Amino acid sequence: MEFWAILLQCTPYLISVLAFLILLEQVSYLKKKRNMPGPTLVLPFIGNAISLVRNPTKFWEIQSLNAKSSGFSVDYVIGRFIIFIRSSDLSHKIFANVRPDAFQLIGHPFGKKLFGEHNIINLFGQEHKDLRRRIAPNFTPKALSIYTTIQQNIMVKHFKNWIHLSSSSTERPIPIPLRILCRDLNLETSQTVMVGPYLRQDSRQRFNEDYNFFNVGLMKLPIDLPGFAFRKARLAAQRLVQTLATCTEESKTRMKAGFEPECLIDFWMQENIKEIEANNFQDLPHSSSEETGGHLFDFLFAAQDASTSSLLWAVTLLDSHPEVLARVRKEVAGVWSPESDTPITAEKLRELRFTEAVAKEIVRFRTPATLVPHIAGEDFQLTDNYTIPKGTIVFPSVFESSFQGFVEPYRFDPDRFMDERQEDRVYKKNFLAFGAGSHQCVGQRYAINHLVLFIAMFTSLIDFTRARSDGCDDIVYVPTICPKDDCKAFLSNRCRRFPSLS
Repeated sequence: MEFWAILLQCTPYLISVLAFLILLEQVSYLKKKRNMPGPTLVLPFIGNAISLVRNPTKFWEIQSLNAKSSGFSVDYVIGRFIIFIRSSDLSHKIFANVRPDAFQLIGHPFGKKLFGEHNIINLFGQEHKDLRRRIAPNFTPKALSIYTTIQQNIMVKHFKNWIHLSSSSTERPIPIPLRILCRDLNLETSQTVMVGPYLRQDSRQRFNEDYNFFNVGLMKLPIDLPGFAFRKARLAAQRLVQTLATCTEESKTRMKAGFEPECLIDFWMQENIKEIEANNFQDLPHSSSEETGGHLFDFLFAAQDASTSSLLWAVTLLDSHPEVLARVRKEVAGVWSPESDTPITAEKLRELRFTEAVAKEIVRFRTPATLVPHIAGEDFQLTDNYTIPKGTIVFPSVFESSFQGFVEPYRFDPDRFMDERQEDRVYKKNFLAFGAGSHQCVGQRYAINHLVLFIAMFTSLIDFTRARSDGCDDIVYVPTICPKDDCKAFLSNRCRRFPSLS
């Protein structure tokens, strides 16, 4: 009773303190906001976090509408002042100033806690340049040609299963949602391309489960307590990094023994060994197996969800543009036949000019990772009349940039990327799907190759029709963007038999 009596006596003081904190929070927000577009008042402590988590599509649409006049807008989420940037010119100011004292690329508002310490986006200056130099051999033509064979074999395997799922229940095909199926295809592809034989079959199931925990936690409130999705995601990321670190150790041993590279980590370790031997080093700085495992996890994350998004939009957009689909099929038939039982070679892949233009237009029209969050390390003069306060989370929208500058930007038009128009060069500053500046995506050639191969093989081997419904092509965040209905489609065999690739 005495406790409750004391509490009752203190209640007015507690209410006063709480009201004072709320007032300070509102004043601080309004001081940072100034006269920029954004909400005038925000919910105490959580801001607009609930609307962001419940309906991220609507949340970012509101930011975009608010930013139309000034090129950017402001908001408040879980104690953090945020800025959404719509203008390509303003986005380039952020990308060009990625350094510890200006802007730090974070990948996720709570990325350092979620992804761990050994993350490539946390590196700057010479350390970052050295790592990118060592990574470069992972994406040479020789390396990419090895990856293309791996990619195609896995695609054929999964396509067979998709056809079976679409036709197994009834005499007629049934529509199947492709999102999870594409995610599984990409996860197996990424694992095999990156760590090949080192991730044993018995480890893959746990790896896939952990990755799913991580993916779910990305879109949840950052509550790092037992039982919450964010905590599960953080712990899953730690296990994934440790698994990849073990794969790195095995690759080092194999490359030291003189074997030829079979996957990305082999090319990476081979390059490290060459540099160590050439300079009589004991080891290279920041190249421990744990650190490399963290960087591999970055690659896996980048290759996984963004690619899944692009594959889904490829099916959606090709279905709604039959004239583009017909041109793709004709071009692919000129360089590859499923009857040959051989994969599309790297040389033949380069001949698929229109198919590559389709892939680039898909990436422009439906940019998978729509936002590239950064944290301001200092006050930064964004425009003549506005300075970004230190500590602000800044969201340059590469999605919005994709609809600026280009000829008829809201029209799906792959010809804009053909030699006659070259809009990717003419409007280069607006084609930001792979970022810009020193942290531009190092694996963009691999990503485009993967999408081109998927388009070529999927359209050649499978007849497909979208199971359309109202709003099925609306954008949802999961966390990259995909069609609202998870891309439901009817699938059936297009060829007499699936190829047996080698």
